[in-house]
Amino acid sequence: MDFGYRERREGVFQQILYEWPILVIEVVIAILLAFLFARFGVEKTTVSGVSMTPVLEEQDTILINRMAYKILSPRRNDVIVYQKQEKEHSYYCVQRVVACPGDTVQIKDGVLYVNGKKEKKKHTPMLTAGIAEEKITLSKGEYFVLGDNRNQSEDSRYSSVGMLTKKNIVGKAWLRLRPKFGLVSWISYNTKEKQEEME
Repeated sequence: MDFGYRERREGVFQQILYEWPILVIEVVIAILLAFLFARFGVEKTTVSGVSMTPVLEEQDTILINRMAYKILSPRRNDVIVYQKQEKEHSYYCVQRVVACPGDTVQIKDGVLYVNGKKEKKKHTPMLTAGIAEEKITLSKGEYFVLGDNRNQSEDSRYSSVGMLTKKNIVGKAWLRLRPKFGLVSWISYNTKEKQEEME
């Protein structure tokens, strides 16, 4: 007597036959979602240069939110990551949006003016105005970026960078992973507030 062993075995076998296609589908979906998330969602990169000091230092590790501007558009004060193309290679740059499409930009006596209004945040006067020495009105889809460390930043003032478009922008600088974890927007705000209190 097998006391129903055969029936139980057949039942288990039938259950496996029923569940394994579901399991395969779940695994495929999980892999696909992981690929999409990695490809289009977030990306890790290392800050190169001192353009965004003291908010982001050289060799800081950050996460880029690649989905941020798929629906929405960059806004003033966003810290963005864009791809700069050179003859032999391309690389990522991290800088801050200071003017958006339709805005007028000018740098006078080392100070940034947007739409005729002097920038509220305090920065060391810029030694070079570059192409913003005269008023520039941004066309549709154009963005003007500056590094926070403005006298050691190659940004929209220079023809090598110029005005950016969404096509150039990889995403929004979202999280700093190392050396200290934090939201980049939060780091930006608090750093600047401390600077203002000290000055």
